[in-house]
Amino acid sequence: MSGDYELVQLANGEKTLYSASYGEKMHPGLGPAAEAELLYVRQLSIRERLQKHRGEFVIWDVGLGAAANAIAALRATRDIAGELRLVSFDNTSEPLEFALKNVAALGHVAGYENQIAELLRERSVTFDNGKLKVNWEFHLGDFPAIISCSSRGNETPNSKMEKHSEPPHVGCYRLRSPHAIFFDAFSPAKNPGMWTLPVFENLFRALDPARPCALTTYSRSTMIRATLLLAGFFVGIGHATGLKEETTIAANSLDLIAEPLDGRWLERAARSDSAEPLRQPVYSRSALSPVTLEKLRQHPQFRESRK
Repeated sequence: MSGDYELVQLANGEKTLYSASYGEKMHPGLGPAAEAELLYVRQLSIRERLQKHRGEFVIWDVGLGAAANAIAALRATRDIAGELRLVSFDNTSEPLEFALKNVAALGHVAGYENQIAELLRERSVTFDNGKLKVNWEFHLGDFPAIISCSSRGNETPNSKMEKHSEPPHVGCYRLRSPHAIFFDAFSPAKNPGMWTLPVFENLFRALDPARPCALTTYSRSTMIRATLLLAGFFVGIGHATGLKEETTIAANSLDLIAEPLDGRWLERAARSDSAEPLRQPVYSRSALSPVTLEKLRQHPQFRESRK
């Protein structure tokens, strides 16, 4: 154990990290390597999209943690000639530092120790990952504040926001719009500030409408799916993984979703006692308000399905 994190063993024998302050394990189903590859890399078709892409492909890695998702993407794309910008976010570097000290137990880190060390030291690292040229950034700070700045779209990287009201220590970034987003924060019950409607509205505003982008997350909750829909995303059913029978995929283009939520899901959501999005960083459970339900019914995803 080191600080807030300790190694724990899952039922399948894999080792992962447990956070004492959140009371949750990272990748608790299959373990870091397998779960990251299945839920994030494979579900978002990272290899296939990168192979077809010309120019720099951008992934936002929200919830860097011990870098399992980021490294899964790197391992899956080593043989592809191209350019990848990996933009990671977290409010602490402690789990990554812990992983670097426990490489033998956390096998997913092996082979990327030097890159991780430089990332921790410099907050960015550029390297050749096989045939792939990689620029990996680490934005250490409060993601809701960062994305609130970025969605305004008029600041330079790492500049301070003199003209806005945020505290002076909060940096404002003009981030490159992503093609894919790994969203892997601790759960809404334990980390509600990462799952509010304003966070996902700002995230959606940060996307380039002309750049198809898909997001995936482990949560299948009605509340999170309703939140993504209200923020502007199209939303669908994601792959099963580990302990989850379903996950969630969202995108700014319906073409990126194989199994969109349909009218039957909306009917179930209307009956749920835990579907209203969080608007403040405080966890609560409540049924959809009449106003929220009507907004969902008017979403293009459901208007199209009624035709």
